[in-house]
Parts: sequence; structure tokens; C-alpha cells
Amino acid sequence: MSKPNKRAGATRPATAWIVAALAAVAGFVTVYLSFAPNDNASRPEDAVTAPDPIGTVKDVAISPLRGLNKGAMAAFLVRPKPMDLPDITLATADGGAKPLAHWKGKVVLLNIWATWCVPCREEMPALDRLQTELGGDKFEVVAVNIDKGGPEKARTFLEETGATNLALYTDPGGKLFASLRTVGMPTTILIDQAGKEIGRLVGPADWASPEAKQLIEAAIGDKAGAG
Repeated sequence: MSKPNKRAGATRPATAWIVAALAAVAGFVTVYLSFAPNDNASRPEDAVTAPDPIGTVKDVAISPLRGLNKGAMAAFLVRPKPMDLPDITLATADGGAKPLAHWKGKVVLLNIWATWCVPCREEMPALDRLQTELGGDKFEVVAVNIDKGGPEKARTFLEETGATNLALYTDPGGKLFASLRTVGMPTTILIDQAGKEIGRLVGPADWASPEAKQLIEAAIGDKAGAG
């Protein structure tokens, strides 16, 4: 009768451990590739704002913003494909109201800000310059204040920062921050002519920079600016 091969039996637990480890690694890679943002979401908050799985290569290729998130716009998250936005309504300075659909047909840079937000104060003049240079029939900066207690503080804020070319919009219902899944202040969302989100940036940015203007011109469809 032959004796059992103790050496071969001793290697079985080790082999099983290696197989289990490889399976765990494969599982992690699968989850990572399924939920990682397609572009440059280098910060955790950017990843949180990208609930959709990765788009196909075809989806990514058709984005006019592809490759333009660089320099001053390095933190800008390009959506693989346009995303639907919830129906939101903004209050105007004269007490009226405008739904987001009001701007359909125009590219919109929706900036969410508050008077207590120091970075908001720092970037507001750049947003004003962007509106001055590119604002018109094809594009508008829509800056929305989320303070409570009326528009007076917001109006004073715009005057103090020299933002004379930005219209005052507010969110009296206090639902905008949650509706747009905003995770930081300021947050700026780029919306295409169809009213869909094509990208966003969490935190302040130099919106008067050449990179920002190139990004906006590409969204508008200006081939010279997008080149």
C-alpha cells in the first residue's frame, strides 16, 4: 500500500488561499471599472457627483468638452454623456420666477453660491468677466444664491464683488442644493442647449481664464474656440 503524499496535501490550503486572493482582486477591479468616473474626477466629491456608470467609448467620444479639462479647468468633471436635470425654478430679483427650461436653446453656466462662502467671493469677479465677454444669445452665467432671509444680502454681495453683469437669482425654497446633488460650495454646472448637464466643477475656479473660455466656446459649438 502506498503512503499518502503529505507534501501534496500540505500545499492545498496555500493554493486555495491564492485562488481566493485572486478572486478578490478581480472583484475589486470589476467594481472600480464599473463606477469610476470617465475623466479626471481626482477628488472624492467629484466621484460622488457621478452616479452614472461609465459611458461607452462612443458616448465619451462625442463630448465636445473631451480633453478640455486642463489648466485652470483641471478640476472640471466632463460627463460621458449629457445628464438629465431635475425641474428647478429660480426666483428673480423682482420677485418673479424662472424655471430652468427658460434657458433651453442656450448654454448655461449655473453657479451655486452663498454670501458666507469665501471661495464664492473669490471667484465671483471671474464669473462676471466671463458673462461680460461671452454672455449673449448663446450663453449665460446664471449665478444662484442659496442664502435664506431674502435677496438683500446677496444683492450687496454682488455689488461688493463688482459683479455688475450678473443677474441675481435665488433659491427661496432651499431645495436646489439637494436637487442637484451638490456636495461643496461653490458648485458650477455646465448645461447644454437641451437643458442637460454636460459637466461640473466643485470648488472655486478662474472662470475668466483662457481654458474656461475654450471650454464654454466648445459647449456653444464654436469650432475655433474648441480647437
